[in-house]
Amino acid sequence: MMNFHNTQISSYGRSAYTALILLSFFVVGSVVPIQAEELKRLPSSQQELKMSFAPLVKQTSEAVVNVYAERMVRQRSPFDGDPFFERFFGRQMPNRTERQSSLGSGVVIDQSGIVITNHHVIEGADDIKVAFSNGREYSSRILLKDESVDIAILQIQDDRRNSPGFKALTFGDSDALEVGDIVLAIGNPFGVGQTVTSGIVSALARNQVGVSDFGFFIQTDAAINPGNSGGALIDMNGNLIGINTAIFSRSGGSNGIGFAIPANMVRAVTTAAIGGNDTFVRPFIGATFEPVTSDIAEALGLNRAIGALVSSLIPGGPAERAGLRSGDVVFAFDGQPIQHPDALGYRLATAGIGAIVELGVHSRGRNRGVRIKLAEPPREREPQTQVITGRVPFSGAEVAELNSYLADQLNLPANRKGIVVLGVERGSRAQRYGFRPGDVITALSNRQIASMADFENAIGRSTSLWRVEIIRDGRRIRQILR
Repeated sequence: MMNFHNTQISSYGRSAYTALILLSFFVVGSVVPIQAEELKRLPSSQQELKMSFAPLVKQTSEAVVNVYAERMVRQRSPFDGDPFFERFFGRQMPNRTERQSSLGSGVVIDQSGIVITNHHVIEGADDIKVAFSNGREYSSRILLKDESVDIAILQIQDDRRNSPGFKALTFGDSDALEVGDIVLAIGNPFGVGQTVTSGIVSALARNQVGVSDFGFFIQTDAAINPGNSGGALIDMNGNLIGINTAIFSRSGGSNGIGFAIPANMVRAVTTAAIGGNDTFVRPFIGATFEPVTSDIAEALGLNRAIGALVSSLIPGGPAERAGLRSGDVVFAFDGQPIQHPDALGYRLATAGIGAIVELGVHSRGRNRGVRIKLAEPPREREPQTQVITGRVPFSGAEVAELNSYLADQLNLPANRKGIVVLGVERGSRAQRYGFRPGDVITALSNRQIASMADFENAIGRSTSLWRVEIIRDGRRIRQILR
C-alpha cells in the first residue's frame, strides 16, 4: 500500500490524495491535533488538489475485459406436467429453445490470455467470448470453474502468430488490506462500456453474503452494478486485490455496498488452473466447524462470540492427529484472527495442500497452539456423481452419496448421511423446485435416505406427491412437492 509520509511517490500513487480528510480529536471542547506520525499527509498545494486517478486507470484498464456468455435454453411449456397433453405428446412435449446471453467482466492476469471472471457469469454457457476495450474480441475456453467460490478461469483462444501477449494485472496481497484503504473498481456495468469507480475498503472478512458457499469477502463502497461481476478491484499500486462479485441492493443498482473475492483466494484457484487442474481442491483437515454463539462463548469463558467451534472430527484425520478435540475453538490461523468458520475455510484454502500451519485454539479453559499439516483429500473416498433425469423433482440435479470426503469439502458434520446436491442445471425441474448446491437430502416419502441405493429406490416409485426432507445451512427443511 502507499505510504503517505513519503513525498517521493509515483504518479499513480499521488492520485489517492484526492480523497483525503482532515481528522482531529475533540477533547473537553478543545481540538487536540493528531501526532504527525499518525496523520496521513494532507495536500500541501493547489497542484496536489488537482491530482487524478487517470494515470492509474491508464496503467490497469487494458487488462479488464468484457465477458459475453451465450447459452441455449429450453423454454418451459405451460402444458408441462399436464396429463391431457402428455397423453397425446407423451413425455416428448414440443420443445422451444432460445439463445440467452449474459454480460459480465473479467481480468487478464497472464500475458498468455488467462482471464478470471465469476462462475455465475459463464454458468451453463455454450459459447464464451472475451472483448477488450479497443474492440478486439476472442473466443475462449474454460480451464477451471468452481461454483462454491464463484470463480471461473478462462483461456483466450488467440490464433495470431507472434502475438505480443495481452496486458495483464499483477496480484496484490489482499491480506494486507485495511479498512479505509482507497480502491478502484473497473468493469462494464449494465453493458454501457468500461467504467471506473472509486471508493474505500469498508470492511473485511464479510460472510453470509449469500451469492456462493464462499464467505470471506472484501466490502467496498466503490459503485458496483450488474455487469461489474468478474471485474477488477485494484489498489493504489495498480495491483489486483479482488474480483467484484456481488452487491447488496433492493433496487438492483449500487447502494454503496459491494463485495469482492480477495485476490489471495483468486490466486489459489488460478494456480490450480495453470497447473492443469480442472477443479480446485481444498486441503483436507478432517474436522467440521460451527459458529461460536454468545451462549457458547459464555459457557466456554470467552470474552467475545468469535472463532470456529470444532463440532466433529474424522477419526485418524489431520485435526485429530494434531490434538484438536470437539468443543475446541479456533481463534487464530498463523497469527491471523478467525472471526467465523468461513474465515477459517478461507485461510485453509489459501494456505494450500502440504502447508504446515499453526492454529490458535481455546481448549478446556486455556489457549494453546496446534500445528497441523494440511493434507490432500482422501481421493479413494471421492464418490461417484450422477445427474438425475426423468419426471421427478430432482431432475437436472447432480448428486452424490455423502461421505467423509464430501463432508469435509462442504464443511458438514462427518457423521451426516444422505444425498448431497452438487449442482443444479439452469432451467431444470430441480432448479424450479428450489434445490441448491449443498442441500443434503435425508428423507424422501417418509423413507430415510442414507445411500444412493436408498435414493434411487425412492425416486423409482411412481407418485404424485413427494415428501422431501433436506438439511440446508444447518437447518432441517421439510416440504411437500407435487
